[in-house]
Amino acid sequence: MVGAAASATVTLFSHSSLSLGWLLQPRTDYLRETSRRLVLKRRGLTVAAMQGGAAHIIDADRVGSVKQQLSDLFKVSLGTVVPDESDIEPLIAMCNNAKFGDYQCNNAMNLWSMIKGKSTQFKNPRSIGEAIAGNLPPSEMIESSGVAGAGFVNIFLSRDWIAKSIQKMLLNGIGVWAPILPVKRAVVDFSSPNIAKEMHVGHLRSTIIGDTLSRMLEFSKVEVLRRNHVGDWGTQFGMLIEYLFKEFPNWEDVGDQAIGDLQEFYRAAKRKFDEDPSFKERAQQAVVRLQGGEVHYRSAWTKICDISRKEFDEVYQRLGVNLEEKGESFYNPYIPRVLEELNNKGLIVESEGARVIFIEGQQIPFIVVKSDGGFNYASTDLSALWYRLNEEKADWIIYVTDVGQSQHFQMLFSAAKRAGWLPPTGDSYPKTSHVGFGLVLGSDGKRFRTRSSEVVRLVDLLDEAKSRSKAELIQRLENNGKIAEWTDEELEKTAEAVGYGAVKYADLKNNRLTNYTFSFDQMLNDKGNTAVYLLYAHARICSIIRKSGKDIEQLKQTGTIVLGHADEQVLGLHLIRFAEIVEEACTNLNPNILCEYLYNLSEIYTRFYTNCQVVGSPEETSRLLLCEATATVMRKCFHLLGIVPVYKL
Repeated sequence: MVGAAASATVTLFSHSSLSLGWLLQPRTDYLRETSRRLVLKRRGLTVAAMQGGAAHIIDADRVGSVKQQLSDLFKVSLGTVVPDESDIEPLIAMCNNAKFGDYQCNNAMNLWSMIKGKSTQFKNPRSIGEAIAGNLPPSEMIESSGVAGAGFVNIFLSRDWIAKSIQKMLLNGIGVWAPILPVKRAVVDFSSPNIAKEMHVGHLRSTIIGDTLSRMLEFSKVEVLRRNHVGDWGTQFGMLIEYLFKEFPNWEDVGDQAIGDLQEFYRAAKRKFDEDPSFKERAQQAVVRLQGGEVHYRSAWTKICDISRKEFDEVYQRLGVNLEEKGESFYNPYIPRVLEELNNKGLIVESEGARVIFIEGQQIPFIVVKSDGGFNYASTDLSALWYRLNEEKADWIIYVTDVGQSQHFQMLFSAAKRAGWLPPTGDSYPKTSHVGFGLVLGSDGKRFRTRSSEVVRLVDLLDEAKSRSKAELIQRLENNGKIAEWTDEELEKTAEAVGYGAVKYADLKNNRLTNYTFSFDQMLNDKGNTAVYLLYAHARICSIIRKSGKDIEQLKQTGTIVLGHADEQVLGLHLIRFAEIVEEACTNLNPNILCEYLYNLSEIYTRFYTNCQVVGSPEETSRLLLCEATATVMRKCFHLLGIVPVYKL
């Protein structure tokens, strides 16, 4: 749109204070202001009240994004320009080309298609755009506006307002830049490994994507219920329990170490199940006894689950991930009542001995009770969804799994809509979303595995990430002659931060729907779009501030930011866009949006630092505050991505 408007005539409007008086204004501005006063009078408002209202709308203490604040202003203007179209939402976007403006309102074309042919004062889309620009309330955040092409309203933000906004963030904390989302409570279902099986690289994406989505929503003031829907129920537990009884007759007194590797324990139990008919029969009976609640079998089941849980918790602790476990066994008691409700609503029918729900547009039915009468993933997931809607009162329920499960979740959501649990469209709340992700590939383009074709264990992957990171860090410090300045503890913590951060960022920077190739060499590179580069960039900023010898906390209280140089202005504008970036990443459930912003911030800061002397310059105070603002935003980005920042090179 911007490109199309490039060669067109541009109409400019000033949005400076009205206190200078109408005699100092051009006649067009005076007429525009007179028109605004008449409109406000007709609505029963005074200009002073409107100015007060506008000041409230754009107050920098207000939580929310710049885009939302502009939307509030344009909402007022649209209400004046087209009062009969009360449902019109402002279409605000960043300008693709900085020479046209910082932001753009793109409503004129759509409005023209709605009102042309009716009795209207407007002759074309451009005249609508001019009216929209002309009726914007007074605002300290807007330096000027212009209309280009077919009514595109371009906005330049006030550099003074940007500077004040950054200073208020430094004084009050980055929480003032948290976006406002139309959600109070969300459930994020992620990670969800199976009991008695080790976490492997396939669990990596679900765990770190789910954690980042949770962190972004939490930053946006949403109450997030982090749910680990572990596979802790089902027929395989009869096999595991019976094998436990066979191998360890005194299992109640045996420690976890004696049982050993649960993965190998599972394989041995499976071999026994496949080869020994009598064992298989006992295992099947064990399932019945477990589900019947017999204490002996419940205790054995609990022991197996506890061993697995300890192994999972070790991985979560290393990744800095918090989860509350509510596994399949938790929802199992709800299945009968949920299926009864669906049956009473006429949704469940019999098909080839099974109980199913037919979903429009799907060739296969949604099986909720198997032909042998047993429950399955569908029955458990329906019960979990019912519980999350009715007991946990969630507005938004988000499932983070591989894309291969997409059909299952679409059928689950469709069944819930047919049952009346969810609104018929996904535009209103409560709503559900499936966050699908692609595969982790090896250098051969196939699923990432060990040389012996085994699935890569997540603990082994994290160990190697830390080991490689530490080796490269030591080499770097030895080359710089700084190794003596570091303690062993500092080396360990930095190696973990960089190693684990590199693994996370290499995943999160990609569009989650795509496959990505796992490469330690690439992710631990200190150049390009990697966590290593970004962490070291943050450390360099911290070093600049330390070496200045200035008390940055004191400067926050007494200093002033001035965006005089072009590179300072670009940096300031990028900083204040943080809130809308987080909002966009939350709305689209795509962490890579935040990664792109973070990498661009680092690049923009580098240009600023290259072209603008900081320490020792006349603008030292202002530029040190810009350095601190950049470091603050980078740290929050790292936190949202689950990455621990590095402060020392």
